[in-house]
Amino acid sequence: MWRNSLRFSPKLVISNNSLHLSSISSSAANDVARPPLLSHSFSQSYSYSPSPSPSDSLKLGFQRPDGFRALSAATAVDLASGASKASYWARHYGRCYWELSKARLSMLVVATSGTGFVLGSGHAIDFSGLCWTCAGTMMVAASANSLNQVFEKNNDAKMNRTKQRPLPSGRITIPHAVTFASAAGLAGTALLASQANMLAAGLAASNLILYAFVYTPLKQIHPVNTWVGAVVGAIPPLLGWAAAAGQVSLNAMLLPAALYFWQIPHFMALAYLCRNDYAAGGFRMLSLADASGQKTALVALRNCVYLIPLGFLAYDGGMTSGWFCLESTLLTLAITATAFSFHRDRTTHKARKMFHASLLYLPVFMSGIMFHRLSDNQQCLTEENSESSVELSLSSQDRNVNSKNKLRNSTDRTQVRPPVSYASIAPFPFLPVPSYVSS
Repeated sequence: MWRNSLRFSPKLVISNNSLHLSSISSSAANDVARPPLLSHSFSQSYSYSPSPSPSDSLKLGFQRPDGFRALSAATAVDLASGASKASYWARHYGRCYWELSKARLSMLVVATSGTGFVLGSGHAIDFSGLCWTCAGTMMVAASANSLNQVFEKNNDAKMNRTKQRPLPSGRITIPHAVTFASAAGLAGTALLASQANMLAAGLAASNLILYAFVYTPLKQIHPVNTWVGAVVGAIPPLLGWAAAAGQVSLNAMLLPAALYFWQIPHFMALAYLCRNDYAAGGFRMLSLADASGQKTALVALRNCVYLIPLGFLAYDGGMTSGWFCLESTLLTLAITATAFSFHRDRTTHKARKMFHASLLYLPVFMSGIMFHRLSDNQQCLTEENSESSVELSLSSQDRNVNSKNKLRNSTDRTQVRPPVSYASIAPFPFLPVPSYVSS
């Protein structure tokens, strides 16, 4: 039907046009005026041509008007420009938020929190709770890092490695950054409180306050800021353990202790490598008051030595198998060797080697403690085996004691028997029978 209509419509137009032209030619040839009604009807039918709609034009095989084309082209250009602008601003603010939150550092914090959650989960890991805990930790860490950059805007502008951050470079304003940090911090704390527990939310909020309002201003006052920052870095695995177990035990302190002692050589190496930048920014680091670098290297070496017994403590506490004790000891000896090398030869090359060793230490340590961890069932089996071995040893000791007692009693009885007792059985029937005979 559609094809027939398309075929018929040109014929209809051509016949009408030929009819109109023939009438005009005949009237001109005969020089006779047409009747008004007829001429009006023909002129109306030919000259009056209302603009068809786009659908009618397509149905009749006509092309779209130029005005419609111009309108559609302008709309497409407007949409394309709007989409490009939206894409540009999305990339711009996405990049700014990425740098404000120090996303790579925040993801490291999330990794430590997730490891603590796995270690505190026991035999069954709640993966939904793990995801919620990691998301809440990421938001709180992003908020803390953003507030840190808000307070250190002027200091960052003086340092080569930080002057291109969003706030010193002017890519984002301070009210915008404060709004982002406040929203992320409140959302992360509320998420931990609703999906985990109040203990985890309290640890997250306290860590945010400690980092943004204690550690950050202390960096410009005293070198003790490094140790306060180490406490800040040790709290996230404790947060993860609390989110999973709902409480904090003695074993929960193992991974925070590892992070605390690990951060000291890590930051000492960084402070030694960037001591000129820290001096320009007005930050009080230990390396600035230690021109020779001897104290800096000694502090790093001492804290590396503190890491050595952690593998044994994990094994002794029933958290991991004995293999982790061996692997952790070897790993800690390796980073201690780099710290000792830096202590003997305090150069930039040795400090960089210690820094790279610290970057390698933490993921390997956390992977090992999760790989070799013992679940509650395995711990119970280990305890039952130990108890059964103790019971077996006690039972064997009891058997030995009983046999010795029986032998002693038998010897005592043979020695205590009076001579009259033997006579009372046969020669003297009127005497009572001794008690040991009946027994």
